[in-house]
Amino acid sequence: MLTADHEHSVSKRLAELAGLKAEARRGPDPTGTARQHAKGKLTAYERIDRLLDEGTFTEVEPLRRHRATGFGMEAKRPPTDGVVTGWGTVHGRAVFVYAHDFRIFGGALGEAHAAKIHKIMDMALSAGAPLVSLNDGAGARIQEGVTALAGYGGIFRRNVRASGVIPQISVMLGPCAGGAAYSPALTDFVFMVRGTSQMFLTGPSVIQAVTGEKISQDGLGGADVHAETSGVAHFVYDDEETCLEEVRYLLSMLPANNRECPPTFLNEDPADRPGDALLDLVPADGTRPYDMSRVVEELVDDGEYLEVHQSWATNVLCVLARMDGHVVGLVANQPQSLAGVLDIHASEKVARFVQMCDAFSIPLVTLIDVPGFLPGVDQEHSGIIRHGAKLLYAYCNATVPRVSVVLRKAYGGAYIVMDSRSVGADIALAWPTNEIAVMGAEGAVDVVFRREIAAADDPEAIREQKIKEYRAELMHPYYAAERGLIDNVIDPRATRSAVIGALAVLRAKHADLPVRKHGNPPQ
Repeated sequence: MLTADHEHSVSKRLAELAGLKAEARRGPDPTGTARQHAKGKLTAYERIDRLLDEGTFTEVEPLRRHRATGFGMEAKRPPTDGVVTGWGTVHGRAVFVYAHDFRIFGGALGEAHAAKIHKIMDMALSAGAPLVSLNDGAGARIQEGVTALAGYGGIFRRNVRASGVIPQISVMLGPCAGGAAYSPALTDFVFMVRGTSQMFLTGPSVIQAVTGEKISQDGLGGADVHAETSGVAHFVYDDEETCLEEVRYLLSMLPANNRECPPTFLNEDPADRPGDALLDLVPADGTRPYDMSRVVEELVDDGEYLEVHQSWATNVLCVLARMDGHVVGLVANQPQSLAGVLDIHASEKVARFVQMCDAFSIPLVTLIDVPGFLPGVDQEHSGIIRHGAKLLYAYCNATVPRVSVVLRKAYGGAYIVMDSRSVGADIALAWPTNEIAVMGAEGAVDVVFRREIAAADDPEAIREQKIKEYRAELMHPYYAAERGLIDNVIDPRATRSAVIGALAVLRAKHADLPVRKHGNPPQ
C-alpha cells in the first residue's frame, strides 16, 4: 500500500515533469514566440500541430540538453536543444518529423541537436514511413566547433541511405545557409515560403566581400529564386499554414515506402468518361500553341492534380494526380512555353521526376507534343547532350508501368527520349493528329532535296511539292503504327479510358534489372 509521503513524492515528480515539458514548448525566452509570430512564422510545435493529425504527435527526447562548455554554453541548456522530433499521422498514416526551434540558439545545430535528428531519421527508415523536416535554423552552432559540422555529415549520410526507400520532404520555413542547405537538396521535395525562407551556401556579405556583388538574402536565395531560376524548390507558397496543408496533400499521393503502392481512393469520376473537350483544346495545326495543363485536367480524376516545379522549366509539366483512384505521374510537353521543346532545365526536371516516380511505384503517363531539343550555342556549350542523357537514362531505367500518348508533333531524338516505345514504354498510343518523324517536313525537304530545289526553274513550287510528298510518305498518322512503334491510334476522346485500361493491365508488372551495385548515370 502506497504511503501519503510516496504519493506526494510522485505528484511532485509529475508536476516537475509537466513543468519541464511546458518549458520546452514555451521556449527559454518569453519573447521568442512573439518574435516568431511578428515575422509571420509559427513556432516548431505550432508547425507540427498543423502538419500532423490532431492529437497524434508523440515527441522523442523532449528533455535532451547539450553538454557543451565554454563561451557561456554551460549556463544555457534549454530542453529540446533547439529541435523537436517525433512522429504522428497524416490522414491516418504514420509520418516522422523534426522541426528546428528558432527560439533556441536560432535553431543552430549542435551535437545533441544532431543526435536527435539522427535518431528520428533512423526510426523513420526502420519503420518504413515518410520523413518531414521543418527547417528554420542558422546552420552549425559555432560554439561547438567541428562537432556540429560532423552532425551535418550524419544527416547527409542518412538522407542518402533513405533516398528511394522512404519519401523525404524538406519544408523551408526560415534561413538555411552553408552546408545545411545540402540536406534539403538530397531529399525528394523542397517546399519554401515567400518572404521568410532563404537557402544559400554563401551569404550576401561573403559574396560582396569576395566578388563585390551586392544582393539581398531574398534576391540571392529566396523562395521565388529557387522556384523559378535554380530549380531547388519544388513548391512555393505565401504563408506557412497553406504550405503545411499542401505538404499533407503531397503525402496523400505518396506511399509510406518503396515496398508499398501509393494509397488508392474511390472516386465518382467514371473511368470511361469521354473527353469531348479535348477535340477543341488541341489544335490539329502543329504550329498553334495550346495549354497542356487543360489536357491534363480533362484526363485525371475530377480535374485535380499537383504540379511539381510549376515555375521552373515551364516547357514541360510534371504532375501527380489520380486516374481511376490510382496515383500516376504525368509528364507532358507544354506548347505554350518554348513550343514544348526540351532544353537543359526541362531534361533535368523530367529526369528527376521520373526517378522519383519509379522509386515509389508510381506509374508514368507521358503526353508527347515535342518539336525537338532547343537549338543554340549556349545549350550545346552548357551540356545539353549530357543533360538530355539524364532524361533518357531515367526513362530507360524505370520499371514502373509506362504509357505514352503522342498528341501531335514527335520529332527526332526528343521523341525517342520522351518515353517512346523503343526506350521501353509498355503501351504507346497516338492521336490521329500525330506527326512522328525524324524532323519536320520542311526541314527534312531542305536537307534531302537541297540540290534538286536549287536547280529547279521554280524552287518554291518544287519545295512545296516535296513537302507534300514527304508528309504523305513518312508523316501520315499511321506510319509509326504500321511499323509497330505505336500500339494503337485512338480517338482523343477515349484517351482517359485507354490510359486507365492500360495501367490496370500493367498494375502487376514485374521487371528484372541486371545484377549490379548501381548504374552510372550521366551527371
